[in-house]
Amino acid sequence: MRRLLPVLAFLIWVAPAHATPTVTVGANPALGQAPLDVTLTAAGDALSYHWSLGDGSEADGPVVQHRYEAGRYTATVTATGADGTTAQASVTIAAVTIKLTAPRVGTYGERASFAGRVVPALRGAPVSLFAGDTAVRFGKADKRGRFHFHLRLRAPDTFTVHLDSVVSNEATVPLRPDLEVALPDSRTVGQPLVLRATLQPRGSGSLHIEVWREGHKLRGRTFIDRAALPLSTGKVAAYVVRITVEPNGAYRGQTTTVRSNVLAPYLSVGSRGPSVRILERQLAELRYALRGVDTYYSYDTSDAVLAFQKVHGMARTGRVDPAFWRRLETAHVPYPRYAGGGHHIEVDKTRQVLFEVNGGRVVRVIHVSTGATGNTPVGRFHVYSKVPGFLPTGMFDSSFFLGAFAIHGYPSVPSYPASHGCVRIPMWVAPSLYASNRYGETIYVYY
Repeated sequence: MRRLLPVLAFLIWVAPAHATPTVTVGANPALGQAPLDVTLTAAGDALSYHWSLGDGSEADGPVVQHRYEAGRYTATVTATGADGTTAQASVTIAAVTIKLTAPRVGTYGERASFAGRVVPALRGAPVSLFAGDTAVRFGKADKRGRFHFHLRLRAPDTFTVHLDSVVSNEATVPLRPDLEVALPDSRTVGQPLVLRATLQPRGSGSLHIEVWREGHKLRGRTFIDRAALPLSTGKVAAYVVRITVEPNGAYRGQTTTVRSNVLAPYLSVGSRGPSVRILERQLAELRYALRGVDTYYSYDTSDAVLAFQKVHGMARTGRVDPAFWRRLETAHVPYPRYAGGGHHIEVDKTRQVLFEVNGGRVVRVIHVSTGATGNTPVGRFHVYSKVPGFLPTGMFDSSFFLGAFAIHGYPSVPSYPASHGCVRIPMWVAPSLYASNRYGETIYVYY
């Protein structure tokens, strides 16, 4: 008998797969002027959408409207499918402000600086400087969002900086005409003295010129664009000249004041007056040793003039003449040979002058007289002994740097080498130089 084996049928149930929902996200606009109104959209096969907007706010739905203040934000949407599975997508939004600073007033033809910052900082963001509706400079923001532009100004204008659709605050830069004034600081009696003034661009204004001579106001004059005004040099005088720009159109006015002096052409010991004061002031500014600045040409003035003549290879007279005035006008403070950082003294035997040097700069120039036979030693020395007051030899306030050789005051300091070998300096300056150097002070003596 055949056995019938039961056939067992198995019903197999296969659970459906859990498919992750698809989601894409967008922001319109993703970059713009703060406060920025943004439309956020999510698309896909999800059942619901929940937004974390990046600024602490939340919202639901496939389309969300939101306003962002200045800053950079990441909006993230979480999409949930019918079976509860989720997926996320994000988009970055930049709500931007641009701050621009500009000169309060500019000058025609001169370079002006514009600077500012993109907030939030967008490193490498392309920014453009606009004058009115015209882009005039292009650049990029740095890692802190800062930018700089330089522009030569040619007309009054209003400036902005653009980054895509973002525009900075407006900065209006009014413009002054370019005023160039030329007037020599000084001339001697009889030399021509002319004030020259030029205004650019042409037609931007007129020049009103007022002149005071020795405190007395002379008749004013007005010129268009440029002026050439001779000033009298018949006698010693001090001039003060005020030039006022009376502008046309959108230009701004301005005022400048210049000064000049008509000097006595010849000065020597015993001379008095304002020319002496101007002479001494200029010598003092060039570091030539003086007791002070006044209106009397004394022996210290003569010594300073003599030192200047030595430095510049002029005749060693101790007196001032027109050639001296001309050389003084273009002179500068002498340079030391040794520009080390500390305090030291240099004696130039060729020019017969002493330089007191501090911090690599000459701080005092003194007329000297070295050994008549050329026997003042040359080299690098140090002060090893200091003797205040007078010695029996007539030496005064002596600083010895080698054997019996010293820098000291002496009643006679001619313009040429005349000592027994020491470095003579005028009596009046000896105490202050003695006080300024110390034991161990470096002394350089050279040709």
